[in-house]
Amino acid sequence: MKSTAYQEQNPGVHSQIVSDRQAIGQIVEPKPTAVTPPAKRMGGQWLGRISGVVFTVLCFWSVPAEVVQANQVQNRELQIGVVQRFGSKPGDKLILKAVEGDRLYVRFEGGDGTPQTQEVNELQLEIIMKPLAEPMLEERLVLSTHRSFENAEQNAEEWRNKGIEVEIAHPGRWQVWAKREVYGTPLLRRFLLQNLQAEGYETAFLDTEIVQNKPQPSWVFEGFRYNRDRLEIWAGTNRIQVSREKEDRNPTLYPGNLRIQPNAYGSFTLVNEVPIEEYLRGVVPHEIGAEAPYPAVEAQAIIARTYVLRNLRRFAIDNYELCANTECQVYKGVGETWDRSDRAIAATAGKVLTYNNELIDALYSSTTGGITAPFQDMWDGADRPYLTAVLDSVGNVWDLSRYSLANEQNFRRFITLDKGFNEEGWDVFRWREVSSLAQMNKDLKSYLQEKQHPQANFQTIQAVEVVERSNAGRAIAVNVTTDQGSIKLVKDEILRAFWAPLSTFFYLERMYGDDKSFKGYVFVGGGFGHGVGLSQSGSHRLAKLGWTSDRILQFYYPGTEIQPISEEIIFWRDPLATPDRG
Repeated sequence: MKSTAYQEQNPGVHSQIVSDRQAIGQIVEPKPTAVTPPAKRMGGQWLGRISGVVFTVLCFWSVPAEVVQANQVQNRELQIGVVQRFGSKPGDKLILKAVEGDRLYVRFEGGDGTPQTQEVNELQLEIIMKPLAEPMLEERLVLSTHRSFENAEQNAEEWRNKGIEVEIAHPGRWQVWAKREVYGTPLLRRFLLQNLQAEGYETAFLDTEIVQNKPQPSWVFEGFRYNRDRLEIWAGTNRIQVSREKEDRNPTLYPGNLRIQPNAYGSFTLVNEVPIEEYLRGVVPHEIGAEAPYPAVEAQAIIARTYVLRNLRRFAIDNYELCANTECQVYKGVGETWDRSDRAIAATAGKVLTYNNELIDALYSSTTGGITAPFQDMWDGADRPYLTAVLDSVGNVWDLSRYSLANEQNFRRFITLDKGFNEEGWDVFRWREVSSLAQMNKDLKSYLQEKQHPQANFQTIQAVEVVERSNAGRAIAVNVTTDQGSIKLVKDEILRAFWAPLSTFFYLERMYGDDKSFKGYVFVGGGFGHGVGLSQSGSHRLAKLGWTSDRILQFYYPGTEIQPISEEIIFWRDPLATPDRG
């Protein structure tokens, strides 16, 4: 998510276990070590039913009962992908260090299939490209590409409703793939693609690559080089420093354990195994800002905890749960923590935000621009009754019931207002972003080429127009006219096609040069991010006005309730898990 802290720190920022080991000069087996690794709690997926609705909980161990007990999930161990796609570049490196006075332990499978452990101060992982005995076809049938997980998941449900088994992937953008286990041969994939194209589906395409080399993590220990696809790394103090370069003066300090594992894209993921309350120490201050008023920090702690527990399924294809960047929540380990956020996390321990006894979709953004966006203003899918249009003000600055922002004149008048809002004074509350025609052409071409759109080879944009707005003012549909025809951009795809706007809360001004020629557009708008749910900058002001965290959350998520995690709460509803189908 685009956080307040992220926005402040990044102004304008709109990345088979191989058993052979080659020694330098000879091949040997690793020496046994007297180190006994700490007991590892192996996570497994457990499917339970509450009130007849299937939900997913990943916990420390298998639970024989039909209900997950509260004390088994309150501080469960998360699987966070802190370095994604390691090895996608041949020169990739990772340097892992123990803190002063401690040691690292590295466990992997030896050539004879038995676990081996090494004890080191520092582990330098690099990528080597191992030639394959013969070229290998790597191919997937991409059914659709999306800017957000929310739209990818909704689209996946639509494909499943058509009888096509799918999986959600993130090779750099969110994609929906025909499930590889089901469509496992080139013939099956092409048969499905031809049928989809015959039915008029234009978003599907084959992503094909002939692979001649396979990347492998590699390291040197006692003069011998080791190559393995899977590693487990831990330290006595449960603290490990990670950096990408040897000279990195600000390594990230991760609590818990780490592991290297393959992903679905031919590269690897560094996964941090960390208890949820410790994880929040690396999230809350970096999302809300270290100097945020205390009630705003408490509110952030509750929704960050709610968000992670509802979204554990995001990276199921890669065998971990969440990422560590703005695609999920910003997580920076525990190298920089603050007493205020630590106190807020402890004070709210185990508390989550619910609606009708279900974890809410706890979305939040840096700045809304003066009014929060309903869920369906940004994404497809079922409505969320608690994610509605909320005027981000404690005063009567605008009457939305009388002056809908779906009206272009009303919207433009609203954008001229800059006083009386909770976000007043923030740099991105109101903005003007200039984008040249050349830049817009480049942005749109990149977007269309990534989707393998039939108009990807257009020459130039001729016009861009907002053709539909929501009652809350968000651009729902933008029509782009090029020399090859028209392209309709919808909801958050607008932000993927054009980089200039900071949100979909904008209108357009056409630019002309001295010679009266068309030069591009000015995007005039407000807010930073999707604008759905809590405004982090707005919560700062409400906290300064004396509002409690409970009141702040009720303001941004009307009808919700703060509860301790319990066996009565539904974590997430699978839309297809109905009594008839589930």
